Amino acid sequence: MRNAIESRWMRKVLGVGMIVALGHAAFAQGTGSKALEPPVPVAQGQKPQPANAQGVGMDAAKLGGPASMGALGLGGKVQGPVVLKVGDELVSLADFRHIFLKNNRDPLITTEALDAYMELFINFKLKVQEAERRGMDTTQKFLQELAGYRAQLARPYLNDQTLQESLVREAFDRRQWEVRARHILVNCAENASPADTLNAWKRAEALRKRVLAGEPFEIVARSKGGSDDPSAEQNGGDLGWFTAFQMVYPFESAAYNTPEGQISPIVRTRFGYHILEVTGRRPARGEVKVAHILIRTPEPKDANAINLSRARINEVHRLLTEGADWREMTLKFSEDASTASKGGELAAFSTGRMVEAFEDAAFSLSADGEISQPFRTDYGWHIVKRLSYKPLQTFEQAQRELEKKVMRDSRADRTRASFLEQLKRETGFTMDNAALASVRALASKTDSCFHPGHPLPALKPADGNRVLVRFADQTRTLNDFATYLNNAKARNADLGTNAVIDAQLKAWTEEMLIAHEDARLELKHTDFRLLMEEYHDGILLFELTDQEVWSRAVKDSAGLEAFFLAHPEKFSHAERLDARVLTCSPGALKAAKKALKKGQDLAELQRTLQAQDPLALRVEEGVYERGANHWVDQAFAQLAAEGKLTRPGGQVLSFDSGAGVTVLVEVRNYLPVQPKSLSETRGVAIAAYQDHLEAQWVAALRAKTPFTVYREALHSLAQ
Repeated sequence: MRNAIESRWMRKVLGVGMIVALGHAAFAQGTGSKALEPPVPVAQGQKPQPANAQGVGMDAAKLGGPASMGALGLGGKVQGPVVLKVGDELVSLADFRHIFLKNNRDPLITTEALDAYMELFINFKLKVQEAERRGMDTTQKFLQELAGYRAQLARPYLNDQTLQESLVREAFDRRQWEVRARHILVNCAENASPADTLNAWKRAEALRKRVLAGEPFEIVARSKGGSDDPSAEQNGGDLGWFTAFQMVYPFESAAYNTPEGQISPIVRTRFGYHILEVTGRRPARGEVKVAHILIRTPEPKDANAINLSRARINEVHRLLTEGADWREMTLKFSEDASTASKGGELAAFSTGRMVEAFEDAAFSLSADGEISQPFRTDYGWHIVKRLSYKPLQTFEQAQRELEKKVMRDSRADRTRASFLEQLKRETGFTMDNAALASVRALASKTDSCFHPGHPLPALKPADGNRVLVRFADQTRTLNDFATYLNNAKARNADLGTNAVIDAQLKAWTEEMLIAHEDARLELKHTDFRLLMEEYHDGILLFELTDQEVWSRAVKDSAGLEAFFLAHPEKFSHAERLDARVLTCSPGALKAAKKALKKGQDLAELQRTLQAQDPLALRVEEGVYERGANHWVDQAFAQLAAEGKLTRPGGQVLSFDSGAGVTVLVEVRNYLPVQPKSLSETRGVAIAAYQDHLEAQWVAALRAKTPFTVYREALHSLAQ
């Protein structure tokens, strides 16, 4: 989850010319980047400058100043050596090291690389401080955006990471195998009353005893009072083959933990109680992509029609084996309207996605392009063609996907529950259950309590002020809980007041503990604190740079034009040749030379020659600078060597391209260096103007705000 959020965030902020704190490999090379172009071209970042280039920056190594002090910041007091002071802000060596190593991919860290990085980091800090001086970090837009990112980034820190990693590995291990099982279901709603839950469990226990006593599983499933799964009457409870994430987690665990041929214990899911018989286990088959041709079959009782459809599919198969085009046969014969016009192509699938006969036929094909024998399913007769196959992924390849699935699956409930238990231990959480008696008694005496319009009445002062919960240095009273009860929407009011109280008490305590932990994340986790600083600074930097550089360069038409006119050397055409390049086969060379000599229509000649040989003649023409076309570059070199570059006089130069192919270059004119118009190069001019504005802006910031680099501390990072 966190990686996905960071990637999305980086797509926004990588347009900034100088991003320090976000994972950005190019920054380690001493430049910024514009991996994603903003609406207009943006600066690529400035070259490193000396620390005191503007007469304000100071080097503590030269001054002999201290490199260790304390200061207050987002993460509290800075501890240990300080590497940089910008204005009143101190940056610890530890924080700088974290940022540097996050962005630097080079295993060898040199003092030169550290110095270059530091210059960009100073520019970054100066810009962020300028944004803060302008109050940009107090706007509602900024606060909402940062809060939104924080809520997402905090999620991985608010569950049991160790357990989550274990569940990811468990899911990977399970996906190496496929399981086949039958089941008997006894319906029981998640919020069923204790009495209904007990009755359902007793019924499931009785059915399991019948199976263990030797009665065939499928007979018990189909019997009166047997499985509540409607499909059991037809399939005897058989679920076919499946793998991880294709069943609810408790069911999946029972299937994988029960030996083949054995009966599982009774399993509770949100659907009710299950009894499983594991009937098979095999290695997972990977993923296959196929196309198919379908001939539908009529009602099973119509034998003549069935035989006719079989004859049709056999004839299609015969034509295919004799070389008929698959796509043409699909379009002509397939009765699957959704795929016939697409060559019969289906989405890639793994086990459990198609009917079993179709899967077996598809996975039996051993090579791309191989075609199956005709086979029948409930839909009709098929022929399958394998298009591609993907074997099982390694753990490293599958890890990100599995992490997402675990977070979306009911497995996430386990990681959250485990994390909450950890928090209770850490915070010394206690609850006075006896104090709840007054709430329960009051609720039981209140007509339709917790139904709409029927809140819990006010508690007596002596009861309401009793402490119900203690954790960390905090307490919550019965009045606090009563307020929560009345504000929360009770979803199970029909089950009685005690059920509502128990459910809401659980939700209330969990919300309190999570909120308490969430408020301490920056203090407990240095990496989270630094990550939030990155997002905080990145948002500000993006918005301020847009104001000072990007949008300004587009809107300031007068400034752009003045910059353009003041720097003609940046916006000029190099020497160019107006030329035609003819690539000729041996049979076309003579005709091409003749056409050039007589000024004939080359397009007409090309059509005539290509009617017999599509590769006989290829013609390109245009105005070329050096480096734009290999053969024009050859013409540049030859004409220059002969002293004829500036007066080519319509010469035709011939070059051997190998394999009998000759390239003719007709040079029609020479164009010297000349300035471009602004309209010709507006995009490049805007980008250059943005570089200019950024350089001026950085110079002004450096002149306004003092900064000190503690070189000895900085260079201690060198290896």
